Amino acid sequence: MLQKIIDVILLFLCLNSVFGDEVKSVSVKEGHSVTLHTDLTELQSQDDIEWMFGVQSPDEIIATFYRKDNITSLNKERFRNHVEIDDQTGSLIITNITTQHTGLYKLEITRKPSSHIRHFNLTVYAGLSVPVISRVSSQCSSSSSSSCCCVLCSVMNVSHDVSVSWYKGKSLLSSISVSDLNIRLSLPLEVEYQDTNTYRCVVNNPITNLTQHLHINQLCQKCEVPTAVHFIHKVVISCAVVGCVMILTAVLIFWIRRKHTNTQQQTVQTREEEIAYAEPTFFKRQTHKPKCALEDDVVYAGVMRR
Repeated sequence: MLQKIIDVILLFLCLNSVFGDEVKSVSVKEGHSVTLHTDLTELQSQDDIEWMFGVQSPDEIIATFYRKDNITSLNKERFRNHVEIDDQTGSLIITNITTQHTGLYKLEITRKPSSHIRHFNLTVYAGLSVPVISRVSSQCSSSSSSSCCCVLCSVMNVSHDVSVSWYKGKSLLSSISVSDLNIRLSLPLEVEYQDTNTYRCVVNNPITNLTQHLHINQLCQKCEVPTAVHFIHKVVISCAVVGCVMILTAVLIFWIRRKHTNTQQQTVQTREEEIAYAEPTFFKRQTHKPKCALEDDVVYAGVMRR
């Protein structure tokens, strides 16, 4: 009898050491699998396991396991086809995990007449894309030299706890981080055109690092900063170009008008040469004799009255 009491006390102390009130943090990359361990080597026949999710009260049960009957029950829709329970240890296995599975998990193991609770804080990080380095001349500062190279390291659709950093060799030059989701994160850098050092851009979260190296000779070109002399020089060149264009335009208009006038004159001259003049011909008019005889030949007859 005394030995049984001692065994119960030792078991109680052991469970309290394993299932304390501390919260264990676990991180995993989206699409991977993770196991939340009970830290038990083997379940006893009277053990009942309940896994819960969220911080709601009461907590939502996502899976239960009854060791005596060896029965597993899944109760939450978002975890269907994603979770299973190890029937030897009671650990929760989440496969093909997504960012929707991020949150607080609670394990309650019941070994009658007592029960013990353990908490897990699971963080699922979305996958990162390789950073892209591009040359952006407009990012040059006014204090940079005339041989500067201005580049920008960008990464799209970042998730929480993501940072972008520039390194020169092993030395950190600058860094920027963000806690928002689905935004573009960019970090500029200025280097000398003839610089032979090794530069790299690193994007990372707590579980992933991705690196892109800067190839100065392939990407960089001289990025001259405008000065008063350069500005005046450009103005003079612009005015000269405009003046030449105006002169050429005036000469072209004059040539076109002159050509048009010459064409008209040639047309009029051609028409005058084509006119034919006819020599006049005069005809002598014939004299017509009167049909009646002269008045001297007229004979008058007398008129008789009755």
